[in-house]
Amino acid sequence: MRALVLEQPGRPPKLAVKQVPDPVPQPGEALVRVTACGFCHHDLLVMSGVLRRGVRPGVVLGHEISGVVAAVGPRVTALRPGDRVVSLLTNACGLCDRCLAGREHRCRSGEGIGHGRDGGFAEYVALNAASLVALPAGLDLVGAALLACPMGVTLQALERVAQVQPGETVLVTGATGGLGVHAVQAAALLGARVLAATSSPHKASHLPGLGAAEVIEVEPATAGSGMALDFSEVVRAFTADQGVDVILDTVGSPLFPQTWRSLAQYGRWVVLGEVAPRGRVTLDLAEVIFRDAQVLGSAGVSQATVQRGAALVAQGRWRPLVSQALPLEDAARAFELLSTRQVLGRLVLAP
Repeated sequence: MRALVLEQPGRPPKLAVKQVPDPVPQPGEALVRVTACGFCHHDLLVMSGVLRRGVRPGVVLGHEISGVVAAVGPRVTALRPGDRVVSLLTNACGLCDRCLAGREHRCRSGEGIGHGRDGGFAEYVALNAASLVALPAGLDLVGAALLACPMGVTLQALERVAQVQPGETVLVTGATGGLGVHAVQAAALLGARVLAATSSPHKASHLPGLGAAEVIEVEPATAGSGMALDFSEVVRAFTADQGVDVILDTVGSPLFPQTWRSLAQYGRWVVLGEVAPRGRVTLDLAEVIFRDAQVLGSAGVSQATVQRGAALVAQGRWRPLVSQALPLEDAARAFELLSTRQVLGRLVLAP
């Protein structure tokens, strides 16, 4: 089969499409013919050499996979050839206590797809059946590649971790990124008033149509200068000086402490992304106490959340935003487009 191979990380990375052996499904696994695989910031970090920890040498990248089951190994009963599926982000066993509790994304023996185990930048991928979710009929397979990440990841953070309630105010940072554009939609679906913060003014005009009540343009930090504008003052102005109930933070340390100052009493700050290498912040614990705040992390997505997201898409209530679908041979172009922040939503590679 054809697979995208990272020969040398860097900016730009050295990439090549090569013939490699077809994977063979082992007991409990299914072989999936890949239709599309999202090109995530995780892939960019590995390709550029910034992210190395836990990355298996020579691994095929790509963890946002949709496709069609081509074959199944022994002991697979829930899937059969011809089924249309999307993968989770973790190759889960389906048997441990966490998997059985619906936390497949934190499987005790799980491997990150496209990180510790070969992913979807290839014509075929073999994964445990417990890591695959069957899709409703009629769902577009290219858009479905986004159902786990970025879509399910944001839905899980908002609905299960932050427990957003109708009428609450949610601030989404990095709102025009791959996570952000889907988080804005999801928060609006949950009945929240959405404030969308972005440092990409050329993409900001898309946000009201996705459900943002207010758009805040943030100037990116330059070396040694910090933020040019304290956007928490704008957030306070939009919320009668109360702050927001929930922050869904897809950016992390580069926007701190502005994000923290944007949080209301009893607010929940959910950290979903960290774009700075080895990012660090200094948090005053007394402020956490007296603000009655919750500081939460969220990563990954469960089967149940992917299924809920797929149902919302099938009902026409949530939209996967695919910027472009490119062949494997154009992976270098995908890297450049994502590096220069020209993408609205998500690029996908289509083997």
